Amino acid sequence: MQPLLDQHGRVATDLRVSLTDRCNLRCTYCMPAEGLDWMPLDDQLSDDEVVRLIGVAVRELGVREVRFTGGEPLVRRGLVDIVRQVRALDAGVEMSITTNALGLSRTAGALAEAGLDRVNVSLDTVRADTFHEITRRDRLDDVIAGLAAAEAAGLGPVKVNAVLLRGINDDQAPELLGWCVDRGYQLRFIEQMPLDAQHGWDRDAMVTADEIFASLATRFTLTPAHEPRGSAPAELFVVDGGPATVGVIASVTRPFCGDCDRVRLTADGQVRNCLFARSESDLRSALRAGASDEDLAARWRTAMWGKAAGHGIDDPSFLQPDRPMSAIGG
Repeated sequence: MQPLLDQHGRVATDLRVSLTDRCNLRCTYCMPAEGLDWMPLDDQLSDDEVVRLIGVAVRELGVREVRFTGGEPLVRRGLVDIVRQVRALDAGVEMSITTNALGLSRTAGALAEAGLDRVNVSLDTVRADTFHEITRRDRLDDVIAGLAAAEAAGLGPVKVNAVLLRGINDDQAPELLGWCVDRGYQLRFIEQMPLDAQHGWDRDAMVTADEIFASLATRFTLTPAHEPRGSAPAELFVVDGGPATVGVIASVTRPFCGDCDRVRLTADGQVRNCLFARSESDLRSALRAGASDEDLAARWRTAMWGKAAGHGIDDPSFLQPDRPMSAIGG
């Protein structure tokens, strides 16, 4: 086994697998109200192709964590079976899913039975009117039901990911943290990143980590967690002495590229060695042309070797990726 090593000495062991670019919400910081031109289904990896490439990553390349993303992965009809097949590959691989939780109340039990370990749920507010303003859908109750179902199914710790938007929900950070603490969910605030389909992201308008900390300090006392951060994207803080914690993922203002251990596989079989990469490496064509697992692994290693030292958001030459987040997979 030869790992996914890059030229800066980092080793990728965390694989993010996008299962679809489709989503049933229309979050303003991700896509326009009318949605996007979705990927043709023939371009999308089949269930068997997804499982095979994950198998290559696990057996040949040393991947130890697999997270299913989208778009919205719950809209992928074969999701439960994919989870079951990946669990059969290696019982020790940690498997999770990032979801908006619509439909999770119906599928949490089946996903847990198939071998999923935990869920990350995107939720930016617990106010129905703000939820509708951000997502353009009136589905907050369904998300809350999905969170409860995930916890009941044992898909824990249940994590909540939140993005604060200036003038919309940037005053709601303490409220959201209190709500999560009361229910035992682990909240992570994420700085808004330049990954929207509209290319409307504005560095000056973004709510920064420093602003998030200042807002939380109006209600809570935060102290740095003692556990080592390692390659985790979130800086963790103990809330009011514990045991609850909150994390802040400051991808823009406090980049952690030097410790990154992630690699991404898009729904159409392209390797992305960085979330902000401007190029991709095609595994789908080689797979469909009859490439062996060893050849696929070699191609994957080559793709990983060229990973840049950092995302370069603050560089004047930075260009936003052509694909939006929904087509890359978080």
